[in-house]
Amino acid sequence: MDGYVEIAILENQIEAMLLRSVLQERGVPHLIRSYHDTAYDGLFQTQMGWGAVLGPESHRSEILEILHTLRRQAGAHEE
Repeated sequence: MDGYVEIAILENQIEAMLLRSVLQERGVPHLIRSYHDTAYDGLFQTQMGWGAVLGPESHRSEILEILHTLRRQAGAHEE
């Protein structure tokens, strides 16, 4: 995935799955990467977050906008 940069840290697997679904639906190029490492039993996830979304710099604002919308919607459901 040449030309892909880290766009944002993802908080959990559900957030990653929702974001992947929306990005695929909209045809936005991306890669979801988990920080889970079986050798360290998920140690990196507790320190760094669940994982990250990567994509072309040219799609940064679109990906971040979608992620922020998902987070706002999730926060509204928690109240």
